[in-house]
Amino acid sequence: MENRQSSRPSFDRLEQALSSILGAVKSTSKLSQVLAYAAVNGTVSYQETREIIKDDPEDVLLLADKWRLLLPVRTTKSAGWEDRVLMLRDGEKYEIPNLIRYLVKDALDTGIWDPEKTINELFKEFEDPDREKVPGLVRSIFEKATDYKITGNQIKKICIQSGLSNRVDGLIAELKAAGIISPRLGSIPDVLGAQSPIYELNPSVII
Repeated sequence: MENRQSSRPSFDRLEQALSSILGAVKSTSKLSQVLAYAAVNGTVSYQETREIIKDDPEDVLLLADKWRLLLPVRTTKSAGWEDRVLMLRDGEKYEIPNLIRYLVKDALDTGIWDPEKTINELFKEFEDPDREKVPGLVRSIFEKATDYKITGNQIKKICIQSGLSNRVDGLIAELKAAGIISPRLGSIPDVLGAQSPIYELNPSVII
């Protein structure tokens, strides 16, 4: 298998960083190895996961899916998280969201899960003119969210309060591309009740 460049000390640092958000979970050590591989390659398959951890991949992939650290490539309709279909079998692939890739690479070096730092780095890659404001924007989004969900109207208000009223649509598009939020298009009753789109937040990106 190619591109397994991370060393054992790097895995230990990533495991330490993951423990800060996942808590004491027995699969964290194996998950760190799988995420390190995915951060380099963009995706990891079911077979590759089994080879990396030398064990049944099910617990690791379920944990990664729960925390949106990896997303199934298989989808029913859109690329939204709610349309992703998690199947645990040979032939399946799982992709790492953009920001998680940055977080993993940084944690391999530092042992720290640092969304604020990596959001700034990713939005620099996006060439966002307001990238220094984005970590604060994301923090406010998480503070206003309920059960990791927030409406488009709430995000708009936060953008206005952050002095970004003219960039609401563009910022929402970038937050989706980063893997920080994803639209919940299937929640039609909720959308009608809120009179606004609803977005799910990535629980691994809490600042």
